Amino acid sequence: MNKWIQRGSAEIPNNGGTMKLLQRDQEFSIRLSGIRGELMNSRVHGSEEALAELGCARLGSVADVRVLVGGLGMGFTLAAVLRSVPASAQAVVAELIPEVAEWNRGPLGECAGRPLLDARTRLHLGDVAALVADSRDAFDAILLDVDNGPEGLTQDNNNWLYSAAGLQAMHRAMRPESTLAIWSAGASPLFVIRLKKTGFHTAVHTVRARPGKGSRHTIFVARKGVALQGRS
Repeated sequence: MNKWIQRGSAEIPNNGGTMKLLQRDQEFSIRLSGIRGELMNSRVHGSEEALAELGCARLGSVADVRVLVGGLGMGFTLAAVLRSVPASAQAVVAELIPEVAEWNRGPLGECAGRPLLDARTRLHLGDVAALVADSRDAFDAILLDVDNGPEGLTQDNNNWLYSAAGLQAMHRAMRPESTLAIWSAGASPLFVIRLKKTGFHTAVHTVRARPGKGSRHTIFVARKGVALQGRS
């Protein structure tokens, strides 16, 4: 097996560390300095796709929907959104780190089928929290794969998204009967309580990193104005 080759690096704002893009044959890995293991791997993306499928489950036949994806990553969530919504939809993807967008425009983009090139995609280079705070009744779904979920890993500023104030801002940014879906490395009963206090009907889903195997991740699905049922 060939060795990993570094293809790029990026500094995370506010002293969040150095992110590195590595390649080995056709496999890509994104890693963070000071953290053992990977942030992302191009062979492991089942839960990222589940985030999009759960968040966009009601949008397949609804015209002119608008979806916000917080965090581009390796593009798998965005690609799954585009498979889930009609031709009239718009998918806005907010990415804080410009180099991540460049990696997706380069060789990394082949992994997810180059979703940035889809005519329905709009790339917003900037903080998804600021975009949410400035929006009102703008989105039919908001999908967040930012940091490690409610328990932040790389950016203290990301914690605002999962606070009461951040959830209220997302509630205001969502259209009636829209969906908020949040990827998390693990469960958080306190976060579920916070979602419900904000006025969301909430369900919790456990999904696998790969079909039928791999790490278990959590998807919080929160509906504005419509009750939900969860599954494990």
